[in-house]
Amino acid sequence: MEIFEYLEKYDYEQLVVCQDKTSGLKAIICIHDTTLGPALGGTRMWNYANEDEAILDALRLARGMTYKNAAAGLNLGGGKTVIIGDSRTQKSEALFRAFGRYVQSLNGRYITAEDVGTTVKDMDWVRLETKFVTGVSAAGASGDPSPMTARGVWKGMKAAAKEVYGTDSLNGKTVAIQGLGHVGFYLAKHLKEEGAKLIVTDIHEDAVKHTVEETGATAVAPNEIFAVRADIFAPCALGAVINDETIPQFKFQIIAGAANNVLKEERHGDKLHELGILYAPDYVINSGGVINVADELEGYDRERALKKVEMVYDNIARVIEISKQMNIPTYQAADRMAEERIHKIGQIHTNYLR
Repeated sequence: MEIFEYLEKYDYEQLVVCQDKTSGLKAIICIHDTTLGPALGGTRMWNYANEDEAILDALRLARGMTYKNAAAGLNLGGGKTVIIGDSRTQKSEALFRAFGRYVQSLNGRYITAEDVGTTVKDMDWVRLETKFVTGVSAAGASGDPSPMTARGVWKGMKAAAKEVYGTDSLNGKTVAIQGLGHVGFYLAKHLKEEGAKLIVTDIHEDAVKHTVEETGATAVAPNEIFAVRADIFAPCALGAVINDETIPQFKFQIIAGAANNVLKEERHGDKLHELGILYAPDYVINSGGVINVADELEGYDRERALKKVEMVYDNIARVIEISKQMNIPTYQAADRMAEERIHKIGQIHTNYLR
C-alpha cells in the first residue's frame, strides 16, 4: 500500500512499526490526531493475513478512535495498536512487556488499553513497562471495559428504538446478536433482563452454548444471522459486515452494535438510509468502554463512569436529530458532530501557552 498517500489523505500524525525478536512481537501503533489530547485506543491482537492488512486495520481503527473520543466528549485524541499473532496461542509476558516499552517511548502521546484479542492480564504486563495504559487490574483502575461497552450499546439501542417505535423499551423486541465475546454476551444479558427475544451466533461454539444457557437465546449459524427476522441487528464481532452481500438480506429496522467499522464502505451507510433502516453509528454507540477507561485517567470512580456511559443514549439521540435536520445518513451526522468538536477545541488552542 502507498502508506504516505494514505496518511496524507486522512491527516494522520504518526505510524510506528515495532518488533522484538526475542518475544516475537510484531506491532503497529498508529496515532491519528491529538488535537483534543493524547491519543487513546486499545490494542488488538489478530492473526492478519499479511502486513498490509494489519497496517490498514491500525490506520482505520485509529481514525475511528479520534471520532469516537470526540463524539463521546472526551479530551482525548485517537490512536490504536494492532499486534500480529494468534491471541489464543502466541501471547506471553515478554511480548506484552516488549510492547509496553514501545508505548513508553512515545512519552504519553499514546495511551493503550485492551481490545479484541487482549485482556486485563495482558494490560497488566504492559503496565510493568509503562504508565500509559488503562483497563488494568490494579487498585483504583477500571479493569475490563467490556461490561461498560455493552451497557453503552444497550443504552444507545434504546435511543434508536425511541426514534423508530416511539418508546425506548426493548421488551418484546427481537434482537439478533452477531458475536458473543465479552461485549456481545453482556449485551445479551442486558437485553434478556429487559424482556427482549434473542437470536445469536458466533464462530466459537462454546460462546454460543454459554449464551444460550444463560439467556435462553435461539442460536443460528454465522452465515444465517443476516437473514433472520428481527427488529434490531447488533453486530458485535469484526467490521465490514454491512456490505453488498448482506444488505439485501436485512429485515431489520435498526442496526446498533458494538463492532467497529461495520460499514464496508460509506455508500453502504447511504443505502441503509435509503432503505429506512436506522443505523446507530458504531463509534458513537460503542464508546462506553473508552469512556470507562478514560475515567481512570482522572482517578477511577465507578459511579462517575456509569453516569458518563449513560450519555451514550443522548449522543445517539443527538446524531439522529442531526440526521433528520440535515437529511443526511446517520454515519455522516456522527462525523459532523465529532468534527465540529475537534474544530472548536482546535481553534481555542491557537494561542500560545507555556
